[in-house]
Amino acid sequence: MLTGRRILLIVTGGVAAYKAPVLIRRLRDKGAAVTPVLTEGGARFIPPLPLAAVAGEPVRQALFDAEAESAMSHIDLARAADAVVVAPASADMLARMAHGLADDLATTLLLATDAPVLVAPAMNAGMWAHSAMQANMATLEARGVHRAGPAEGDLACGETGPGRMEAPETILSAVEGLFAAGPLAGRTALVTSGPTQEPVDGVRYLGNRSSGRQGHAIAAALARLGATVHLVRGPVAIPDPPGVRVTPVTTADEMHAACLGGLPVDVAVCAAAVADWRVADADDGKLKKGAGRAPPALRLEETPDVLSALAAAGPHRPRLVVGFAAETESVVDNAVAKRARKGADWLLANDVSAGTETFGGAANTVHLVTADGTEAWPRDAKTAVADTLAHRIASALEAP
Repeated sequence: MLTGRRILLIVTGGVAAYKAPVLIRRLRDKGAAVTPVLTEGGARFIPPLPLAAVAGEPVRQALFDAEAESAMSHIDLARAADAVVVAPASADMLARMAHGLADDLATTLLLATDAPVLVAPAMNAGMWAHSAMQANMATLEARGVHRAGPAEGDLACGETGPGRMEAPETILSAVEGLFAAGPLAGRTALVTSGPTQEPVDGVRYLGNRSSGRQGHAIAAALARLGATVHLVRGPVAIPDPPGVRVTPVTTADEMHAACLGGLPVDVAVCAAAVADWRVADADDGKLKKGAGRAPPALRLEETPDVLSALAAAGPHRPRLVVGFAAETESVVDNAVAKRARKGADWLLANDVSAGTETFGGAANTVHLVTADGTEAWPRDAKTAVADTLAHRIASALEAP
């Protein structure tokens, strides 16, 4: 997929810049030509010589470089690229991209290009979690910018958390995905994943043990087949899949609003374990216990039904609506009834009873329930279940 492709690799300021030569080598091994672009901050972490040596091309650094401009202007450079990769993508660069600045070569190229753009964020975990950073990233993803990472682990600052630049091999896969012409190319998909958390008070919540592994795997599988994927996910401890737009939410209300706001799409897959109830009068403070004080009586009310809402979305209803049913008994019978009740086209029923290790585990056993009947799938890795489902979705959408 990368043979003959020209990749602009923008290296910004960050310790992870040392991985850039490895990424260039991986891209060239796949047949791509790589033009490195080094920002002023990036040059503080890696000199241009190693980048040029591995790329086999001069490193571009300055916007106003008479010699370089005489050979190829920055506009021509931007237009000649088949893809632009920003790795590492610092918090500063992502902010400048989100606000459309063009005060150096890198930002000017990013504004001038009409090629797909992929960013690999790298920063401190607190910076990544900051609301301003998340707003900037959401803005970029809404414009169609693709993302790989960040990964979670030990950071250069000595802290641990999300913020590591993804490994060059992972970024390479994401770049290849930009050119994948799979059976879902041109299709749009909405996927929900993970749990929701419904406040009891200012510090406690009602939740469940969903890890998000199945939903995230489905989002990644659909993207690999070429779909443009919007993942709406609750609080999870796993990294977001590369190449998809992500909207993080906490409550069922937020997930409901994000999903309806994400329409229209061709297919919606509701894999999230949305809490069925919430506390009707949740306290903003902390409920206290003490001697002689009775436990509080919690009055529960139903949360919005995301699957039913998507299935009843009128003219914006996805062509295919797929739900999940987490059951502990009478798995198939309950799933058949749920599909009819919710108005879903397909329902995947899985047994989450004690001992199955479905919640939080890496494997799943599902039954596909459709209007034509029920089909048992063998127990398999969640990634394999996701691949099977993605191909079934592709076949269904190809049908007249």
